[in-house]
Amino acid sequence: MLHAKECITAVIVGAGNRGTSVYGQYALNNPEELQIVAVAEPHPIRRKQFAQAHRISSSYQFKTWEDLLSDSKLADAAFICTQDQMHTKPALQALKLGYHVLLEKPMATTITECILLVKKAEETEQQLRIAHVLRYTPFFTKIHEIIRSGQLGDIITIDLRENVSYWHMAHSFVRGNWAKESISSPMILAKSCHDLDILYWLVSYPPRSISSFGSLTHFKPEKAPEGATKRCLDGCPEANSCKYYAPRIYIDIIPLLRIVQIGGSGFPKFIASIALKHPHVFSKLKKAPRFRQVYEYQGWPVSTITEDLSLEGKWEALRTGPYGECVYFADNNVVDHQVTIIEFENNTTATFTMHGHSHLEGRTIRIDGTKGTLIGEFLSTGEKLILYDHFKETEEIITDQKVQFDTGSGHGGGDPGLINSFIGSLRLGREKPLTSAKASLESHLMAFAAEEARITNRVIQMEEFKKGLH
Repeated sequence: MLHAKECITAVIVGAGNRGTSVYGQYALNNPEELQIVAVAEPHPIRRKQFAQAHRISSSYQFKTWEDLLSDSKLADAAFICTQDQMHTKPALQALKLGYHVLLEKPMATTITECILLVKKAEETEQQLRIAHVLRYTPFFTKIHEIIRSGQLGDIITIDLRENVSYWHMAHSFVRGNWAKESISSPMILAKSCHDLDILYWLVSYPPRSISSFGSLTHFKPEKAPEGATKRCLDGCPEANSCKYYAPRIYIDIIPLLRIVQIGGSGFPKFIASIALKHPHVFSKLKKAPRFRQVYEYQGWPVSTITEDLSLEGKWEALRTGPYGECVYFADNNVVDHQVTIIEFENNTTATFTMHGHSHLEGRTIRIDGTKGTLIGEFLSTGEKLILYDHFKETEEIITDQKVQFDTGSGHGGGDPGLINSFIGSLRLGREKPLTSAKASLESHLMAFAAEEARITNRVIQMEEFKKGLH
C-alpha cells in the first residue's frame, strides 16, 4: 500500500493499441497520477515511439517481457497488454516479483491458466485486476445502482446484446488478431467476457446452467460476390458496392464518419456530413487544419494496420497486409453470431446475444423485474436509459446523451474509470477495488462453459463443470 498522495509508477508489457492509446495516454494526460518508467515491446518502432513519448531511458527499454521482468521490480504496477495467448507468463512473473497487475481481458485462454493466475494473486497478496472496463462506465454503474436500490424489485430476466458493427467484426475478427481461435480464443471469450462479467455483476449470483448456439455464417468463401478477388486492391469488381472494401474503412473512414454524423454535434458533425454527402467539396477543403484531421486520420482502427500512418503507408498496408484481404477469403474461423442462455442460482434468467452484423457499435439491454423495467442503449453514438415503473405506470428517462467525441474517454468512460480505480486502490485510503481476479474468473468460466455448450449442443450444469477445477 502506498501513501495517498504518491504518484504510481508502472511498467508496460506490450506497446500496442491498448498499451499506447489507453494506459500510455492516461499517463501522459495525468503525470501526477501515473508515470510509466519502462516498456517491453518486440516491435522496434513501437518501442521507440513509446519510449520517446514517456521519456524512458534506453536502459529501461526492453525487447521482451522476460528481459523487463527478469529479476528485479522497477515500479509499483505492471500493465500487461500482450496478445491473448501471451498473458499468463508475464502476469505470473510480475506477481511473483511483487507488482500489482492490471491485465487485459481475457485473463487467459485456458481454464487452467485462469485459475493459476488467480491462485498466484492470492498467494502473493498482490492485486490482479482484469480490464473489465464496462463495470467502470457511468452507464452500467447507474444500472447497477438502480438494481441495488430495489426500484425494479426482484430481477426476473435480462436480455443483453452486444451488437458488433459489421466493420469492427471485419477488422478485428475476420482480418485481425482475433480471427482464428487457435491464435487467440473463442469469440465469446475474446470479445464478450466483458458482457458475461456485467451479467454476473448485475445479478450478483453465480450461474447454475448455460446453453449456447452460434456459428460462422457469413464470412466464408461461398458467400463471396461473383468475381470477388482475394484482395480488395486486386481489381475487385465489387469495390464500389462492398461495405467491407478496405479503403472505404481505412482510407475514407466512412463508418467512423457516420458515427460522428449520427451521434456528434457542432463542427465535428458538420465535417462528417460534408465528407459523406459532398466528398468532392471535402477533398478541396482537406488542407484546412480541422478537415485535414479527418483526411489524415490515424486513430483506431487505422492505427492498427501499420506503423507508417502516412497516406502512402496506409495504402501499402492495404496492398500487402491482412487488412486489405477480402473478408470472404480471410483465414478466419471464429463465430460471427452466438446466443447464450443463462440461469442463475437465484432463478434469474438471462439471454446474451453477440453478433457482428450491426449498423452501429454498442450494447442494448432490457431488465425486467417484479416492480419495474429498465431499457438501455449503450452505443457508439450515445447512451439512453429509461425506467418504467409498473405500479405508477410512469416512464422516467434516466440518461439520454450523445457521445462526446475527442474526450479521450474510451469505452464510454470505462477506460479512465478502470485506471482511476486501479491507481486509487493502490493508495492508502483512496478506493476499494470494484472487482477482483476471483470475480473475473467467474465470467471466464461462463465463457468456457458457453463455448462447450455451443460445440457439444448441450446444457452445461455449472456445478458439474466446476468440479475438479480448483
